[in-house]
Amino acid sequence: MLITTLPEVPGYRIVKVLGVVKGNTVRATHFGKDFLAGLRQIVGGELKEYTEMLSNARAESERRMLEEAARLGANAIVNVRFVSGNITANAAEILVYGTAVVVEPVQGES
Repeated sequence: MLITTLPEVPGYRIVKVLGVVKGNTVRATHFGKDFLAGLRQIVGGELKEYTEMLSNARAESERRMLEEAARLGANAIVNVRFVSGNITANAAEILVYGTAVVVEPVQGES
């Protein structure tokens, strides 16, 4: 599956638009990791516990979007965007969305 933030896939033409697809997840931090991150905020530096949590959340959201696109018969997703937001003080949502399409190579460009 081709995925791009562009409105088209270079070297391909869109032959069918299947609609918006999305994937999301809401993640909360573990108390122990919150505690460690709180200590790290005092001295500065990367909050690795949160970086890991958000990285995993993005991967899960993207996987869910890909599954939805595959169910529709897409072979590409264009205009992909990630959005995040706080649900509570200790939980965040990651949403990824794009347009599922069917593309085919442009003659002489693939």
